[in-house]
Amino acid sequence: MAREGERLILGFDFGTRRIGVAVGNELLASARELDPLPARDGIPDWQQVARLVEEWRPELFVVGLPLTAEGEEQLMSTRARKFGKRLFGRFGVPCEMVDERGSTGEAKVIARERGHRGNYREASVDGISAVLIVERWFAAREGLPGR
Repeated sequence: MAREGERLILGFDFGTRRIGVAVGNELLASARELDPLPARDGIPDWQQVARLVEEWRPELFVVGLPLTAEGEEQLMSTRARKFGKRLFGRFGVPCEMVDERGSTGEAKVIARERGHRGNYREASVDGISAVLIVERWFAAREGLPGR
């Protein structure tokens, strides 16, 4: 098991149709997107999640917490928290929640800069959002402002 500061992290951007995924390296404070997981009403194929966990062997999960613009919790906040609790319950890996406000908008800007044509149903930005969530977690750990 790696020491704090050297852990591998799986980050998730919870959604009802897709769940964005990113893998982060705490030592390098960097993350990269992985293929999103399809979900049915917010429930992923847990076997696919198990394969990710087996492949990457994360020591921490980070899940984006969707808050209102005012910072209040909402229905999706409750569902994202439930997803995080299920991750911990199934895999025994600690899970932390991160304020994800604005991450989807920022992910769309990044995608457009990379040449995305705007069809987000066909080519989602969920993985980019998951990267931003992990990067926010890194920034919060270092006392830096998020992206």
